[in-house]
Amino acid sequence: MRTEGPPVIVEPPVDGRRVVIRGDYFGTAYRLADLMRFLWLAGYDAGTISLSDPAQVEWRGGGPEVW
Repeated sequence: MRTEGPPVIVEPPVDGRRVVIRGDYFGTAYRLADLMRFLWLAGYDAGTISLSDPAQVEWRGGGPEVW
């Protein structure tokens, strides 16, 4: 389990983007709505996480506009 860095990792886009939350693989997101669903399943809501805060979300291979 990952213990350092941001709790949410969004991997580079390769037929979707793999999403890891607090060290657990949640699935592949194909759009922002998929990522939001994974965050909700992990216990986050729109008011508890900022997708633009690098301390909370690490975007690899492009930010939230790249799918």
